[in-house]
Amino acid sequence: MTRFQRLAAATVAAAFLLVVIGVVVRATDSGVACPNWPGCFPGQFLPGFDSDGHVWIEWLHRTVAAVIGFLILGLAALAWLDHRDRRSILWPSLAAVVLVGFQAWLGGRTVQLGNTGESVTAHLAAAMALVGLLVYLLVRSAYPAHVGGRGSGNQRFTLLAAFAAAAVFAVLLFGANVTASDAGLIFPDWPLMNGSLIPVTPEGRADLADLYGAHALHRYVAAVVFVILAGAASIAYRRRGEQPRLARLAVAIVALYAAQVVVGGLQVLFLLAPWTQTLHVALGALVWGGSVALAVASYYEARIAAPVGGEAAEAGAGPQRSTVGEQIRAYVALTKPRIIELLLVTTVPAMVLATREVPGLPIVDWARLTFWTLVCGTLAAGSANAINQYLERDIDERMARTRRRPLPASQVTPERAVVFGIVLGAISVALMAWTVNLLAAFLTLLAIGFYVVIYTILLKRSTPQNIVIGGAAGALPPVIGWAAVTGNVALPALLMFLIVFYWTPPHFWALALRIRGDYAAAGVPMLPVVRGIAETSKQIGLYTILLVALTAVFAVVARMGPIYAIAAAVLGALFLWRAYILWRQGTSPEASTAQAIRLYRYSITYLSLLFAAVALDTVVRV
Repeated sequence: MTRFQRLAAATVAAAFLLVVIGVVVRATDSGVACPNWPGCFPGQFLPGFDSDGHVWIEWLHRTVAAVIGFLILGLAALAWLDHRDRRSILWPSLAAVVLVGFQAWLGGRTVQLGNTGESVTAHLAAAMALVGLLVYLLVRSAYPAHVGGRGSGNQRFTLLAAFAAAAVFAVLLFGANVTASDAGLIFPDWPLMNGSLIPVTPEGRADLADLYGAHALHRYVAAVVFVILAGAASIAYRRRGEQPRLARLAVAIVALYAAQVVVGGLQVLFLLAPWTQTLHVALGALVWGGSVALAVASYYEARIAAPVGGEAAEAGAGPQRSTVGEQIRAYVALTKPRIIELLLVTTVPAMVLATREVPGLPIVDWARLTFWTLVCGTLAAGSANAINQYLERDIDERMARTRRRPLPASQVTPERAVVFGIVLGAISVALMAWTVNLLAAFLTLLAIGFYVVIYTILLKRSTPQNIVIGGAAGALPPVIGWAAVTGNVALPALLMFLIVFYWTPPHFWALALRIRGDYAAAGVPMLPVVRGIAETSKQIGLYTILLVALTAVFAVVARMGPIYAIAAAVLGALFLWRAYILWRQGTSPEASTAQAIRLYRYSITYLSLLFAAVALDTVVRV
């Protein structure tokens, strides 16, 4: 091991120790034992020998934090001395110095604010981010400076591992929220909640709704994250012959997570005994660190496996020489801005409708939530689209409609495209959690993961039902908008999800009818290619009937007024008429293509006007 690696390993170990001590501080209520910062008492740093145990616990926490600060300064110095030519080590090392300084400032603020729930949650989030950055440095330093030439290798598993790591970070924040709101013992049983999987707030106890929601969400999210980790471990295990270290690490992560879930149950059974809290967060930190290590290692393992000259000829050629403006336009094109506009059309009306669930919400607060939800939603959709283009660059090269996209046109390298997508996704989820709420952030993460993993990686090339199942990702924006305003997910939000979900197949299959030749040339099993024009037209009609029926059900469940009812009826009738005309064309390629184009264009107008009617109806009635 090099001296940088040895120091990085020591710093990672010290960071894990600090997390454990921090939990002990919280579990024993030692956080306010030292009223001053950075020293415990005015005029002295070292507590008196007659001080009680709480003072010494808090002092130990601060001392270890100070030691880590010096270790990170040493890391940055070694990065400058030994690896100044490796930006992937130098810049993250300098970023760690900034982050540890921010963490120290947060620690001081936590003391000043009397260990409020929000400050403790922010402190833990920053600590975990620092752990993740240090783990990255440790793993990155184990690989040579240049691996795999200029290519990025096959990063499909890296994307899944990165998604799993983000999900683990999210569940840690949900757990911190439970602690911050003192909701840890709101339910006396486990794994059920008051004997039910879906707890119901007792009548007349509205004050318990937030506590019930915080704890229930933590358990639900924990279950979803377990499925994600298990899926990643399963795929890694099937590839154990090629990459045995990644397989062992992925399986170990799932085992640690399962143990953490059990300890979570013990917290309830032992009434939040300090040892259960400490062990629960310690295991969580290990799972988080292991997930980061898995994502980073899989990225560099894929680069090692790539051909020396780059991944195929496309990467070896490198990007075309271009100006800064052209590069910016290429990266913007990676995000598919026109698709983003359509997704956001369904978000704002859902937020307008959700205001009925939060009476008295100031317009300034609503505007703030809307602004950040749209910003984060734009970044998230751009992330998913950029990663989608990375994964489908071979398909795009064979399709006339997509040959001019940045990757087939060699305007951006595949490696930069995938890193751009991952970074954009991380920023969107983190920003959503900070400016909106955790539930909206987690749903945003799920939308990105579903579009990338389920639709693009698993379904797109394997089944003609790809767009039916994969459409769930594009149907989540109204649910995210609802959660941004209310902090929960209610039946009207789920019905809006279903409306977009059932709108997606007619919309996309109409486009697929128009460019079925492209899909056939690229080998993508879209419905028009596999089942033909007549069957596709029939399926478009059936899904349109379901869509229009759902809009009627939504009117009743969401208690919509006449503006929405009339708009839904008229728009739905026109949609059905368009679908009927398409079906009547039979198998005529020319006629069906012309009608498919008209239906595709109308479907965009339909969705926009339908959700505009939701917003207008709500505003007028309020």
